[in-house]
Order: sequence, then C-alpha cells, then structure tokens
Amino acid sequence: MSPTDNYVRRVLEALSADPERVALLREDERFTAGEFTRTVAAAAEFLRRQIVEDEIPVVAVLTVANTPATIILRYAANLIGATVVHLHSTNAVDPTDQLATRERYEILKRTGATFLAVDEENLGLARELCERLPEPPRLAALGSFGPDVLDLTTGDADAVDLKVMETDPERPAVVLFTSGTSGTPKGVTLPFRVRTLYLRAGLDAPGPITYLSTLPVSHSNGSGADLALASGGTVVLHNGFDASAVLGAVERHRVSALTLTPPQLYMLVDHPAIKDTDLSSIQIISYGGCPASPARLAEAVEVFGPVLLQFYGTTETSGISVLAPPDHFDPELRMTAGRLTAEVRVRDQDDDRDLPVGEIGEICVRSPFNMLGYWREPELTAESVRDGWVYTGDLGSLDERGYVRLHGRVGEVMKTNGIKVHPTAVENALLTHPDVAQAAVYGVADGDRVEHIHAAVVLRPGGAADFAALLGHVAGELSPQHVPAAITFHDDLPLTGAGKPDKQRLAAERTGA
Repeated sequence: MSPTDNYVRRVLEALSADPERVALLREDERFTAGEFTRTVAAAAEFLRRQIVEDEIPVVAVLTVANTPATIILRYAANLIGATVVHLHSTNAVDPTDQLATRERYEILKRTGATFLAVDEENLGLARELCERLPEPPRLAALGSFGPDVLDLTTGDADAVDLKVMETDPERPAVVLFTSGTSGTPKGVTLPFRVRTLYLRAGLDAPGPITYLSTLPVSHSNGSGADLALASGGTVVLHNGFDASAVLGAVERHRVSALTLTPPQLYMLVDHPAIKDTDLSSIQIISYGGCPASPARLAEAVEVFGPVLLQFYGTTETSGISVLAPPDHFDPELRMTAGRLTAEVRVRDQDDDRDLPVGEIGEICVRSPFNMLGYWREPELTAESVRDGWVYTGDLGSLDERGYVRLHGRVGEVMKTNGIKVHPTAVENALLTHPDVAQAAVYGVADGDRVEHIHAAVVLRPGGAADFAALLGHVAGELSPQHVPAAITFHDDLPLTGAGKPDKQRLAAERTGA
C-alpha cells in the first residue's frame, strides 16, 4: 500500500473477490460483500456531491454503536477524505453506554460538523441537537427519513472509481472522544496514515477472518473490523459482551478472531459452558485495555491453547507492545505486557532523564501510529506530546530483551508503610489466590492524609477466602508492607469506559466522597 492509498478502497477491493460472502452480520440484519460495497460507494458519492470545493467535511455519526450503519457511514465518509466523529459514547468497552445529550451537543460544536449521519433510533435526538446549534450540520441517513434528512442510499455507486481514491495520509480520518480525568471528553485525532498502517495485517491474512465484535466498533475496536473485512471476511456484531452469547457465536459462526478485555477473558475461562463449546475455529484472541493477571493467563492458555495475543497500547499511540501466543507459555513473560513494537523511552518523572533497564518510570512513545493531537486543543496536546513523544501516563519498566512491565498509572502509586507500592503488583498477588477471580487495588487517605492500601475483589464461584486469608496470601507473595488495610468483596467490579476497574469510584465509596 502506498502512503496515499485510501484504506476504505483497499477494503472494498478485497471484498469484491467474493461478493456473495456475508460481510456484516447482526442478529437478523446482514450485508453481503457486494451489498456492503455498493452501499458504501453510493453513500460516498452522495456526500461528495454535497461538498463545497476544497472543503474538508466533518461527518458526525450518531448511531447505535455495533450496527452495520456505524461501519458503513465511517467508510463512506473516509472514502471521500472526510473526517469522522463518533457521538455515541466515550466508552471503548460497552457499546450500550451512551453520552449525555449535553456532551453530544458540545462535541458537535467543537468539531464544527458538516453532516450529522444518523439511524432511525437516533433521529429524534439528532433533530433536537440541530435545533440547538447556531450553525447546524445537515442530517443524513441510510434511508428515507423525511425531507430534512439526506438519503445517502440514493447516491450513484457506479459513479465511484475506486482506483483513483487516494487521501493525504496526514489528514484527520477519525476523532475518537475518550473520557478524561477532568470529566471533559478528549478528542484523539487519528490520521489516515494510522488506518492505512493497521490494514496491512488484514490484507496479508492467509484467508478470510470471521471476527466477533463485542467492543464498540466506534472506537479502537473498529480496526479489528477493518482487518477482518480487508481479509475478505465477516464481522459478527454483538451489542455488548455476554459470555454465553460469545461462546454460542464462536460455535455457530465458526469465529476465528475476537478482541476482549482481561476481565472478559476471565469470564469466558470461568464460564461453565466453556468445556462443552467447540473452540477449534479460534485462531486469535486479542486482549488488552488494562494489565492482565499472570495467574489468570496461565488458566486461559490451558483453556484456549496458543491463540492468546496481548496488546498494550493507548488511543493516542495505538500499539506499544505485543505478547505473542508462544510467549504465553513462559511464566516469566506472562508477567510482562509483551515485546516492544514501538520506539519507547522510560523517563524519570523528576528530571525527565531516560531510565535504565529495570527502573520504573513513565512510558513515552514515538511511533508512526501516534495521533495528530487532541482535536483543536493545542495546549492539551502540548502537555501530552513533546518533541514527537507521547507521554502516556503509564508507569512501566523494560528488561534486556525489550519486554515491558506495567506498574499502574502515574497518579496511582501509593506511598505507604515507608515504601512506594504499585497497585498492579498487589493485584497480581491477589489474583494468584485460587479463590480470586478479579482484583483492583487503590489508595485511600485518612483524615491525617496518610495513604492506605485498599483492595476490591471478586471471588470465583464457590470461593470462600476471607479478609485474613487474603492478607496472609499477599504478605507471602510480596511482603507485609504490601498488605491491604481493607478489602471489600463484590459481585462485579465497576469499570471505566476503557474497561479498567474504576478505582476512583471505589475510593469514593470508601471515603463517602
């Protein structure tokens, strides 16, 4: 692929090899490769006719997240070089989670959207948003929804010549809004360059991929769908993660690839139906979003075999390291987040110097996959991107072989009992106990501002470990200085939009804040 090659063009060309194959499948809704290609081309041609010369349009997409419309609308906009903004949610894990109307309004204002592409379920909300905006975008949809809505299906698919569809690789392709610590969503702006680089793996696939998507395709998981379609394969869309439904879909559709968070991987391993499910079609299970437990990965390897691929990255940098399937059989490597795939420096937070192998500091990344910046927020961008390096806020260390270990976030390190305690170390210790399924460790300050280690755990079905048993276990695995001052037991851990345990919420519940 050339740098100016449009990734959507390459996907549509790949699908044309087998136009009768099902490309998208969701419940009773399905598109063959031929139908999908013509729908994208028609919508792209219609949008192109609406654009003023030299205008770079912004197409905001407000649809139910894991539906064919979400993918079709992104492809149609990106095919003509437009920038796509997803308005559904900042949640990269749960497609049912939704932004408040006020946040959607603010994002529309900030991005200056030219078009607002919607589905029938969100049409009323889209009209309400347009009425409130001083310069509203034009409404568009894949169908006839009224005189105020452009029907993108009426475009002329035959008028689109895929062979000439090229795009400036540095032009913004998509703006992914993520939940920020300030409460204001941050618009991570990814160029066409990143989409093109990602697609190469799908184009080189030895055969069609059947990809099960439970994470929102409106966020980073959309790249997984792109890879499957580029292989000439099929994307099976689920509206969220349900372990029973996932196992059923794997067997029914002969799923070869899926992407999960570590907690979701654990839920599959623990599910009683796993023993009776035909898993032979699975070629790769990618997982990431938060650090994984080495002990639980050992169990997952026993269940699934050599198909696990840990992916460590951020929305701002994409991939940073990968723990390949063979690495999962090495107990030492299971304690890492894999071998580096990007240029990384580990910096001292006090003097910004590069730290040697084995020392813990902030992970900084320089890579062709890095974002352009935060959408129209130069000051926020300057805080995170310095001299081409993205400062991730993740704490990590490197070993001599180029493998990275994660030690939590910059703001999560606790100083208690006279030592610095990294939450990830205590979480991993808890997860080696046979009764513990999930764990989150965080700091809570008392009235004298003394920080104490707190833990929240989910026990396995039938697990009987109590506070005293877990304290003794952590002391034996690490040291008495790492023992939590308090442990709470939960049926489920609250999660952030990135699928990580919501430690701020857990701490607030303990303090009453």
